Amino acid sequence: MVYLNLFTFPNEDMEFNFFMSVKRTCYDSFYPFKVLSRHGLERIDFKPITILYGGNGSGKSTALHIIAEKTGISRDSIYNKSNFFPDYVNMCEMYLETDIPDNSKIITSDDVFDYMLNIRNLNEGIDQKRDKLFEEYLDAKYSHFQLKSIEDYEKLKKANNAKFKTQSRFVRNELIDNVKEYSNGESAFMYFTEKIGENGLYILDEPENSLSPKRQMELVNFIEKSARFFGCQFIISTHSPFLLSIRGATIYNLDEKPVDIKSWTELENVRIYYDFFKKHEKEF
Repeated sequence: MVYLNLFTFPNEDMEFNFFMSVKRTCYDSFYPFKVLSRHGLERIDFKPITILYGGNGSGKSTALHIIAEKTGISRDSIYNKSNFFPDYVNMCEMYLETDIPDNSKIITSDDVFDYMLNIRNLNEGIDQKRDKLFEEYLDAKYSHFQLKSIEDYEKLKKANNAKFKTQSRFVRNELIDNVKEYSNGESAFMYFTEKIGENGLYILDEPENSLSPKRQMELVNFIEKSARFFGCQFIISTHSPFLLSIRGATIYNLDEKPVDIKSWTELENVRIYYDFFKKHEKEF
């Protein structure tokens, strides 16, 4: 599915004319001006899966945030915009194939890291509560007291409950809000599968962060199926060979000037991996 069909960025002439009209002189940076034009990126024609590839400083993440801002899709983490960010976005143009669904969103590394941190904090809190319940179980099971009040009656019920249950079952029953503890990679992968639904435009900024090669391959499979069967469109920035291998993806190489469309097997990052494993082929 294609919702966003075409996007254009200001070229060097447009940026120059903007600078000539600017009366403000107290700024050291005009970001995001001069970033994408330096690489000759003026236009992106989108497919169901479009990938922006490039090294650090190539502008691939900048392009994603500009597209997200122009389309107005939702984001979880705050993005620090420069003073000239709105001016730049206003100079961009976008052309839609159809309306962008409301559930569309941009997912960044900050979103994933915040999610993993929240899971960890939840589990730490539950671990503390679990330890307390272990102590309550032992106290309740081996305590002896007489009924003198309603409070004593509640203690007696807990004691009887403890006597007829194992420690683990007692704690599980008392700890209703137990959260399963996941590894960072599992939590990161789970975040993508929870946030990406049917029929939406999803912008993913280096989703390979925190994912093992195995999890990256699972994410590739998830993205391919979401685009093919569930009406999703993806715009992804990455230099992961696994994500670059997504079937049917159109890849813009921002390391070239002007930016050009390339096959994933032609990209420098992929060739480095290929040469490395080719060199050590006999060791496998």
